[in-house]
Amino acid sequence: MSSLFALRARTTATRVLLKPRFLSVSASRRAPDSSENVPRPPPPIDDSTSALDYKNTVRTRPPPLPLMDMPRSRTAEEAVTNILYNTPPPSLQPFKKHVLNCLVQNEPGVLSRVSGILAGRGFNIDSLVVCRTEIRDLSRMSIVLRGQDGVVEQARRQLEDLVPVWAVLDYTYTHCIERELLLAKVSILGPEYVEEQFTGGPTHEPRRSRHHHHKEPEHHESSKVEREVQLAHNFERGAHPEQEVVAPIPTPLTPGELLRLKSENMQALSTLSQQFGARIVDVSEHSVIVELSGKTSRVEAFLSLLKPFGLLESARTGLMVMPRTPIRSEEVDEAIEEGGTVDASLLPPG
Repeated sequence: MSSLFALRARTTATRVLLKPRFLSVSASRRAPDSSENVPRPPPPIDDSTSALDYKNTVRTRPPPLPLMDMPRSRTAEEAVTNILYNTPPPSLQPFKKHVLNCLVQNEPGVLSRVSGILAGRGFNIDSLVVCRTEIRDLSRMSIVLRGQDGVVEQARRQLEDLVPVWAVLDYTYTHCIERELLLAKVSILGPEYVEEQFTGGPTHEPRRSRHHHHKEPEHHESSKVEREVQLAHNFERGAHPEQEVVAPIPTPLTPGELLRLKSENMQALSTLSQQFGARIVDVSEHSVIVELSGKTSRVEAFLSLLKPFGLLESARTGLMVMPRTPIRSEEVDEAIEEGGTVDASLLPPG
């Protein structure tokens, strides 16, 4: 019996001795390391899940969709047709121009997914500009389309739910700077020679002066045959006035006439470009290339004025948009604070 009590006493003493040692080990494990307090930079953005994490942390409850104007009340026949064929009543909202600004992950396949969602909803994209931003892994899309406010808002939220999309903003009702780049190739020979410039006809070869006219009997005979064919064609067309009038074939120019024509058209194009803030970036033998950066309405107006000269080719980049930053005037705020409330009776009528 005494041996049993002695064994219990030894076990108790051993537990008491070992207990502080375990506590010290656990305490040493819980002690904060000095290296953990050093601030570390955030991890780099290298995949699309970063955009999904960002949206999950900062996303708030979106406002309700704009109300759709409902048409007039339907009759019984129209209601039955609607129930049978599941045709919702059309909305009376007007179609407006919307500008969407998308911040997306710079990775393959993002453009096809964004355009696929808009095409699935029946939108015709007027212009789409994609470019890299100051952030290496971030790209910006400027999309211009036309549609109703409610439908465009639904498409915007659907685009924002994509994994590689960080945010989608609607700049329709925002004060923005809008710019579009235009490159236009214009003929300096005049509209009469545009068709031959497209086909590479004999416009580039001016005819000789009268002093050398006796050396080219073949050219004289060919031009005479062409005039006779044109007269015969006009005579046959006289019996059918409803047919389309064929433009006469332009006659070749002498070197002096060609030089004066180029100089006059070149001067007119230069003056027109200066009025619109455009500049001529390339000059060739029979055409020039003009560059213009401005709003869409300004670009279209410039194009319409270039067409009489002979527009050979044009290329446009699409609309690029950036919102304006409001400026708060401190002088106005100080004047309002000093003046206090204004008596309405002292103001002029109206």
